[in-house]
Amino acid sequence: MCRSVDLFTTACMLNGLYHSISLGVRGRMYRFLVFVMLATLPAACNLPRGAAMQSEILRGSAEETRDFQLVPITRNNVAAVRGWPAPPGAGRPWRAWPTGGLRSADPIGIAAGDQIDVTVFDTEENSLLTGAGERVSNLQQLVVNADGSIFLPYSGRIKVSGLSAEAARERVQDALTPSLPSAQVLLQHRPGRRNTVEILGSVGAPGSYPLPDRGFSALSLLSVAGGASAEMRNPVMRLMRGGVGYGIPLRSLYDQPRRDLSLRGGDRLIIEEDHRQFLALGASGVQNAIPFPRDKVSALDAVTLMGGIAPSRADPKGVLVLRDYGANQVRSDGRGPDRQRVIFAVDLTTSDGLFSARNFYIADGDVVLATESPISNTRTIFSLVGQVFGVFTSAGSIGE
Repeated sequence: MCRSVDLFTTACMLNGLYHSISLGVRGRMYRFLVFVMLATLPAACNLPRGAAMQSEILRGSAEETRDFQLVPITRNNVAAVRGWPAPPGAGRPWRAWPTGGLRSADPIGIAAGDQIDVTVFDTEENSLLTGAGERVSNLQQLVVNADGSIFLPYSGRIKVSGLSAEAARERVQDALTPSLPSAQVLLQHRPGRRNTVEILGSVGAPGSYPLPDRGFSALSLLSVAGGASAEMRNPVMRLMRGGVGYGIPLRSLYDQPRRDLSLRGGDRLIIEEDHRQFLALGASGVQNAIPFPRDKVSALDAVTLMGGIAPSRADPKGVLVLRDYGANQVRSDGRGPDRQRVIFAVDLTTSDGLFSARNFYIADGDVVLATESPISNTRTIFSLVGQVFGVFTSAGSIGE
């Protein structure tokens, strides 16, 4: 029988005795009432509840054979706990955002796979490129070879890779001069895959975009593509470059424009919602998987996102955060958990607990549990006993 029942048994009997004397209930009715109370008191330990009590979950936490570590979050350890390794799967699936910064808006260099359109104007009557009566020759869609060259009649292969469109035009004209001394050249550059970037995900106009210059940045591409969808919760920008993934919360990029960077040919941006979440359980306003609305969510934020703790049921001294660590993350020097399973306990009834909860951050996959207060069981028991007494009081009144 639970301890709370022991404390209330005497009170309940005295209450029944009081009623029996004052109302004149017959002895046999009182004896029957006491019998019912004693028979049902053990069941009071298993009254329906929405969550476990803190004492039930933490039972055995001081034993050497325990299979979990209990860590009360206070000012003395919150900074050290923040330095613990992230649990498996809770870290971001990308590297830190590159720090290359922005380059000057110089012209894009021609690369293999780009297309070149060459227009030659020649006033010679017997031009090698134009027919009789013609003054213009169009050489369209010349693809830059893997070696960075294009082929022109009467000039052979001309190296143009790495050159701007204007520098390539001058080189082509110089190559044609021996054969066409009076020729004038126009050149148009159409970027290929190596001078193109892609943007995918929840944006207005996903697709491939040519790089207009060397300074074209990630935020510039996002703007050209119509911006991120307003319906996303905590959107993140991922950059795929050279087979390596990088990422940053979009809000951080907005707040710190210096972290914007110039794109390179072949870069791919992905705009997506933050997939991290924690599980809210127990005596709280919400019991569900709750997505992270921002980059960092503290324990105090988590309680708010859960709809707070139920004032009539929850134990404000017993908000628990359950977290699983990897076997290779267990340590004995205090720089990590000493068990794979860790329960962080937050006390919301003290100033230290509140400030510490604000500085303790939830990890992806954590379980945040608002434990049940023992007082809620007491209230339920009194309510049930009160109802029983009410029935017998009414019966006694009728009998008289």
